[in-house]
Amino acid sequence: MKRTAFSLAAMAVLAAAAGGAQAQSNVSFYGLLDVGIDNISNASPSKGSMSRVTSGGMNTSRWGFRGSEDLGGGLKAVFNLEGGILMDTGASDGALFKRQAYVGLEGSYGRLVLGRSFTTVYDFVLPFDPLAYAPNYSWATSGNATGPSKYGMTTAFDNMVKYSGSAGDFKYGASYGFGEQASGAQDSAKFSGGVTYKAGPVSLLATYEKVNGNTIANGGRDKTTAYHLGAMYNEGAWKVQAVARDYKLDPAATGKPDVRGTIYWGGVSYLTAPAVTLTGAIYYQDVKNVAANTDADPIMYVARVRYALSKRTDLYVVGAYAKAKNNQLVGLSRDDPGFGNTQRGLMAGMQHRF
Repeated sequence: MKRTAFSLAAMAVLAAAAGGAQAQSNVSFYGLLDVGIDNISNASPSKGSMSRVTSGGMNTSRWGFRGSEDLGGGLKAVFNLEGGILMDTGASDGALFKRQAYVGLEGSYGRLVLGRSFTTVYDFVLPFDPLAYAPNYSWATSGNATGPSKYGMTTAFDNMVKYSGSAGDFKYGASYGFGEQASGAQDSAKFSGGVTYKAGPVSLLATYEKVNGNTIANGGRDKTTAYHLGAMYNEGAWKVQAVARDYKLDPAATGKPDVRGTIYWGGVSYLTAPAVTLTGAIYYQDVKNVAANTDADPIMYVARVRYALSKRTDLYVVGAYAKAKNNQLVGLSRDDPGFGNTQRGLMAGMQHRF
């Protein structure tokens, strides 16, 4: 009887402890589902148009788990597992947790995580893109897929240590991706850093990224760098954004020219009614260090109407037109090539967040 009573008491204590631990933890399952019907011109070498169901008109579809545990003293453990979804087929967009897979700590000092995650540059530039990295209608992460280089930033690092913090009106952060090469610590190593400053309705942005290649026979290695400078005005119903990114690839091979390009973009958003947002944006890529007759210098114009059915569900219509100089190829998408010196697209879709 005494042993039974002791066992019941012990079980009660353990249950209470487990309940207390559970009360201090928070785990959520979330997702964003975005799909629509679009039509694009110059969709094949025959220059024909194509209609299709497309995943991601405003944002890339994804699902994941994230959570935190209160460790006391203002410190908590955090984690995130996130993967992409192709809504038109139901397939996984890359590896299971290609988008994010990390664990870390967060407290008054800031946030420090280990694993795979979006870079600091990706995080800091996102609020300054009028189209919020829309897969088919934004060149903010990289240019169109038809040129010799996309002149872009690295969106995520494997093998990452990432820190973010804030002080007053400043937010800052840095990411380091280990190259994990036996040939040396700098081979394939990656760095990303950024800072933003907010004063009333005005926000300013500055970022820097460096990505190393591997050492080759002559002792050199490829190196890419990318800088961003940006500004945003957000007051009442209006939001205005402008950013410039300068990209440079220093090749390891002797005598090979640098690959250089600068991308500029700007946009305006206006909340015309409680549920309707109008957005217009322009993206322009100034290609450098190429022959004059192959200088594409593509430009893309985008317009979007977004109607909020609720806090979680939106309908949208977006149209875009891109063109390039010197009969060079251009495409609206970061990932899909175009087959002409112009391309236009029109998409109507729906997005739901849970």
